[in-house]
Amino acid sequence: MRIRPIARGDIDGLQMLAQQTGVGFTSLPDNREFLAGKIETAARAFEERTPVDDRLYFFVLEDDATGELAGCCAIEGQVGREVPFYHYRLGTLAHSSIQLDLHRTIDTLFLSSDHTGDAEVCSLYVRPEYRGEANKHLRCGALLSKARWLFIAEFRDRFPDKVLAEMRGVFDDNHQSPFWESLGKHFFPMDFNEADRLTGLGQKSFIGELMPKFPIYTTFMSEKARACIGQVHRDTRPALEMLKKEGLRWEGYIDIFDGGPTVEAYIDDVRAVRTSEVYSVEIARDPGVQSVSRWLAATTTIGAFRAAWLGRGPGDSGTIVLSEEEARRLDVGAGDTLRLLDTQEAS
Repeated sequence: MRIRPIARGDIDGLQMLAQQTGVGFTSLPDNREFLAGKIETAARAFEERTPVDDRLYFFVLEDDATGELAGCCAIEGQVGREVPFYHYRLGTLAHSSIQLDLHRTIDTLFLSSDHTGDAEVCSLYVRPEYRGEANKHLRCGALLSKARWLFIAEFRDRFPDKVLAEMRGVFDDNHQSPFWESLGKHFFPMDFNEADRLTGLGQKSFIGELMPKFPIYTTFMSEKARACIGQVHRDTRPALEMLKKEGLRWEGYIDIFDGGPTVEAYIDDVRAVRTSEVYSVEIARDPGVQSVSRWLAATTTIGAFRAAWLGRGPGDSGTIVLSEEEARRLDVGAGDTLRLLDTQEAS
């Protein structure tokens, strides 16, 4: 398995992924025209022909034995510059009566665009047939998640100070969002899927136009909806755990539709960004294997970016020895450089 930038010829594979993602996966709607536009935007970013505030780096996970796309992930260079980027910020209001000697604190939700200008890691998805116990040696989810940090570390000057990730919120067995049913549906004359679809297509202005500007008291929401605030979909828990291990934390911001948490960090504090290092490549016919799926390698050229697991770590001489197969998978030769991450140290 390897990570590479999405190519203009990947539209069929990307649409297949979009059809599998399911409800609540806002950033990858099943709309061929929109997906083609996303691919073109990403291609221009990798070709360094895109302004700094409109950079989308979109990657695919490729089974290099078959050429099939097994998953995807992305990095938004800056959010909210052209299209508003909204969240609810969880706050607290205190009420007291001196005469009655009563004091009460109530949780509130404020409509916010505080993350404008931050980077976002997003769109991480792995096809079901590449998950599970039978494929644990591939570690596809970890490969997709951690490769993005190596890209950011290598091309650090292309990104701002902070990074965030939006996590899919809770849905019940009927694919309904209790948070939406208790709040959003009362302000939007549409169902969740339509609101989610419009947001995924970048049509977000209706949020600011229709949502109330004053704080919302969570006590007016159902108990089931309140329990969803800051909680994630069961399929999203592994992704959240990987982000938390990298140092991202929930600071009280949630998705306005499903109540899922937004986690964030300063980029320079992210573990993989801090601990990854660059080594020179050597190639050997039989370099030996030390540890499968522990060391992650990424190339240092933006247009030809590749990332994959290695069977061993670097030596003491500032070099990394690759097998011929690993060199082919990463499209590198002797004397090229790779950025390496020991994922055990970054866990």
